[in-house]
Amino acid sequence: MRSEVFAPRLRRRALMGTAMLAAMALGGCELGPNFHAPRTRTAASFLANRPALTSPDTVSQGKVDLAWWQSFDDPALTTLEHEAIARNLDVKAATERLAEAEAQAQIEGAALYPNLNFSGSYTREKPSNKGVFTALSGGGSTSTSTNAGSTASGSSTSIGGGGLPGSELQPFNLFQYGFSSVFDFDLWGKNRRAVEASLAAVQASRDARRAVLLNTEAEVAHDYINLRAQQAVLAITRRNLASAEHIANLTRQREQAGLANALDVADAQAQAESVRAQIPTLRTAIAADINQLSLLLGEGPEALRAQLVTAKPIPPVPPVVPIGLPSQLLQRRPDIREATARLHQATAEIGVATASFFPDISLAGSVSLQALQFSNLNQLSAVTYAIGPQITMPLFEGGRLRGELHLRKAQQREAAVNYAKTVLTAFHQVDNALTAYDEEQKTQAALQADVTQTRRALSLAQERYREGLIDYLQVLTAQQSELAAEQAQAQSQAKISTDLVSLYQALGGGWEQNEPAAG
Repeated sequence: MRSEVFAPRLRRRALMGTAMLAAMALGGCELGPNFHAPRTRTAASFLANRPALTSPDTVSQGKVDLAWWQSFDDPALTTLEHEAIARNLDVKAATERLAEAEAQAQIEGAALYPNLNFSGSYTREKPSNKGVFTALSGGGSTSTSTNAGSTASGSSTSIGGGGLPGSELQPFNLFQYGFSSVFDFDLWGKNRRAVEASLAAVQASRDARRAVLLNTEAEVAHDYINLRAQQAVLAITRRNLASAEHIANLTRQREQAGLANALDVADAQAQAESVRAQIPTLRTAIAADINQLSLLLGEGPEALRAQLVTAKPIPPVPPVVPIGLPSQLLQRRPDIREATARLHQATAEIGVATASFFPDISLAGSVSLQALQFSNLNQLSAVTYAIGPQITMPLFEGGRLRGELHLRKAQQREAAVNYAKTVLTAFHQVDNALTAYDEEQKTQAALQADVTQTRRALSLAQERYREGLIDYLQVLTAQQSELAAEQAQAQSQAKISTDLVSLYQALGGGWEQNEPAAG
């Protein structure tokens, strides 16, 4: 009867205690510093505080082209870029790393909610005749009473006021099933800071994948332009070889006519063979570029040979390149975004380490049904429950908690330094790429004039040699000059295009419209 009176009162107190703890949780704080994105001062323009460009109309402050490879107006390059975005193995690996970070964030987020578990069991037990039940009997002393009822039904024995003697302990069955739950109130924001850090890690992984995607796009463009440049140089070399062989035949004819000597014939043939010797090296470079593009697309060797072996012009650069504003670079470039997220993650982890100094308070509860007979298992009288708060407080950790806090603070300072370095490196790369792009166009203009003059000089030398006005040495010199000038011009044209690719890569555009879905 007494327990029936106090049971409702105890239940009310337990509910009141639970409500108080819930109120404390709602008002709980988050320890540690709050993250604020770093503010970086930038110039108003990329062109400020730098020498004026020779051709200022070649760049503008317009919005960066998000599909910049299309500005080269080369359908084959555009096709390769789209295939690389979908099939590149590095991009796929980065996608899986993003999926791992998202799964880890889901794991961390589960701590914000109460868990709920189901358990069921069946146990066949045989208590020890010398164990706890015997101890409860008051040392095993027994008293035997006999009355009229016991005379009719046999003797009855009790242990210490109601216990059973050890000799009568028999095996029994125990059936039980029910639910249990634990909820951490997270008064100091430890779990919330852990979730914040994990979400920042997800953002960092997402931006890291964007950086891989951008680098893959740039590498495809670099290798494709180099391929077309090698093919152009090969075509120039073959034309020069045909010209050298023609002059070698002409020299032999002049020797037969007594107008040239054996030395001229040997020099002419040597020049032809010297040009011919360059062709295998160029073919090797072409094959390597094709295979590299195949690798970037996740294909085996020679997979793209039929598609790329036919020579095509070097992709030309557009007349005007939009480069955007420095302030936009901080928001667009993936490595800067990743460095920001890493700094956020490190800042949140300081809060986790700080909250570890304070006690953890949680509420645990369970309800189940327990019976010795399976048939009684679902009866209301078989219900058993338990509920109440739990507190865990660190008292002595041997300096572990303080060391972890110092570690997290040092990691945050390192992340801040890495962020500053990443931003500084980005602006240096943009400036270097702008300079290279501009200066190579000056080189190209000079080489174009050089090619025009060497072609004219070779034509005049060949004409005068046929007329017998000069010796073969001047023709040989003109041949070598023309070949070198034409090859240099083709390589410079390719370098202008690759410098533009490097500029686009430094500007950080190209992932926004082409980001593959997470796995």
